[in-house]
Amino acid sequence: MLFLRVAIIILSLSFTLIGRAADAGQALHPIADHRAAPGFALYDMDDKQHSLADYRGKVVIVNFWATWCPPCRQEFPSMEKAYQQLQKDDIVMLAIDVGEDGDTIFEFTADYPVTFPILMDMDAKITRQYGVIGLPTTYIIDPQGRLAYQVIGTREWTDPGLLNAIRTIKSQKANSQ
Repeated sequence: MLFLRVAIIILSLSFTLIGRAADAGQALHPIADHRAAPGFALYDMDDKQHSLADYRGKVVIVNFWATWCPPCRQEFPSMEKAYQQLQKDDIVMLAIDVGEDGDTIFEFTADYPVTFPILMDMDAKITRQYGVIGLPTTYIIDPQGRLAYQVIGTREWTDPGLLNAIRTIKSQKANSQ
């Protein structure tokens, strides 16, 4: 009987969270304190190192994900389409795979090809530094290297409002110079 009550409570909480995620729509959630984004240096599948510092002065979208995560799989195609549009605006997209090796990621990209860099956080150290507790989680970093927005859960990254909000971060920097 206790097990049944616990199961019902867990299911209720799950549906509540799903409902809240649906209500959130395509929103980007501002990070009020605009603290500096934790730095990192991670390797991609071609053994090329990418450091967050390399992208200073640009808007950077950092998406934490894993191949086993169904919502991550769902949003990957729209991330690629968004990247094709945003790279023209000199906006960077980095996907950080949590805890998996290059072979696993390589197999995944056969079904979900992307042209933006996929970095490997095999020991999840960077994931922990960012405080990620669920996948996918995305951070938008402003040109000064500060955390501007957080997104928990999937988004349709080709949504015009979402793309315009990201572009606005870049134009805010340009207007402040």
